[in-house]
Amino acid sequence: MSSQESKPILQVIAHRLNWVIERICAALMGVMVVVIWFEVVERYFLHLGFTWTEEFSRYVMIWAALLAISCGAYYREHIGLDLIRNLLPGRAGRILEIGLDLISLAFFVFLAWYGIGMTREGQAQFATIFGITMVVPFASVPVSSALTAFQILAAMLRGPQKPAAQPAGTQ
Repeated sequence: MSSQESKPILQVIAHRLNWVIERICAALMGVMVVVIWFEVVERYFLHLGFTWTEEFSRYVMIWAALLAISCGAYYREHIGLDLIRNLLPGRAGRILEIGLDLISLAFFVFLAWYGIGMTREGQAQFATIFGITMVVPFASVPVSSALTAFQILAAMLRGPQKPAAQPAGTQ
């Protein structure tokens, strides 16, 4: 029996979802690097006058950064909070961790709900260069917030242990 088969279904879903999101983030970062590289070459050498690269790379960066938050939640990587938790005795540290998880969960559920309304309002706003509605850029907020809320919930149910990072090419 593999380690995946012995885990609760929620943890298997959280693991697989994180695996997919990590690859999406890597692909988005790759796209952003290529677009910015093209922008530099175009601006200083080719002089083609393209203006879409800056706006496109900005939206790609926003999506990548916001999606990556859910990966941090999956691994329980809270900047600076491990230091405080480690200073507290066992039970107090666990209470702090649960409290912070509940606050984070509430915040990301609220942000997902608020982001849905923000995305709807984006139908009436248009991107400067592309002329498309702002639905796709604004959708990064509710999508990433919902994913993060799910990963926080899965981490809360998993307990204080952090999942091990998987080597490249494994599931």
